[in-house]
Amino acid sequence: MFKVGFGYDIHPLVPGRKLMLGGLEIPHSAGLAGHSDGDGLVHAVIDALLGAAGEGDIGQLFPMNPETEGAPSLTFLRDVMARLAAGGWGVVNVDAVVVAEAPRIAPYVPAMKAVLCPVLGIEESRLGIKAKTNEGFGPVGESRAVACWAVALIQKGPRG
Repeated sequence: MFKVGFGYDIHPLVPGRKLMLGGLEIPHSAGLAGHSDGDGLVHAVIDALLGAAGEGDIGQLFPMNPETEGAPSLTFLRDVMARLAAGGWGVVNVDAVVVAEAPRIAPYVPAMKAVLCPVLGIEESRLGIKAKTNEGFGPVGESRAVACWAVALIQKGPRG
C-alpha cells in the first residue's frame, strides 16, 4: 500500500537568528522565526510524512512548549521517522521546493540531501530539493520570508 502526503511551511526572516534549512545552517544576515530552529524545509517534509501516514501535523505532535523551544527540527524528523517505522511505513521518496529570494539556496542542495537522506532512510536519488525565487512578489519575493513545500510517498512494508 502506498500513501501520499503534502506539506507546507512559511516563516518570516528575522535578524539575530541562524538560518536553518534542510538541517543546515546557511550563512545569511537573518534566520527564520519559529518556536524551534524554524527549519521550514524540514517542517514541510514532516507535514508531508505525517499527512501521508494520517498522523496530524507538526504542531499537534510538537506543540509550542519549553521542551520544543529552539529545538533542532531534525530531532522532530527523527521522531516522525520512528513513528512511521513503528507503523510499518517506509519512505519511498520526497520532493520539495524551497522558495527564497535570498540567500541563493541551490548551492546548498547537495549538502541538504546529504543531511536529510540518512534520516529519511532513502538514497539521494529519492529526494528532490528545488530552489526557486518568487520573482519579487509578496513577502517571499521581498526577502521577508522563506516558503517550503514538500510531497512524500510512503509504502507499507519493504521498499523497492
